[in-house]
Amino acid sequence: MGVAKFFASSVGRWLRVVVGLALIVGTLTGWALWLGIVGVLFVVVGAANVCLLAPLFGGPLNGRRL
Repeated sequence: MGVAKFFASSVGRWLRVVVGLALIVGTLTGWALWLGIVGVLFVVVGAANVCLLAPLFGGPLNGRRL
């Protein structure tokens, strides 16, 4: 559950957004298209404060409640 709490924190959210943007930029420069799709997913869940890993460990999907 520690990983899910980290990703729900402010630093974890910003990390997901930055990694997502890097994947999107990488896709635009010639990387695989699926990496861009994963990048968009990272940006969206980071901006929405949603932690997709938390339900796997029995936690809530909403990062604020985690």
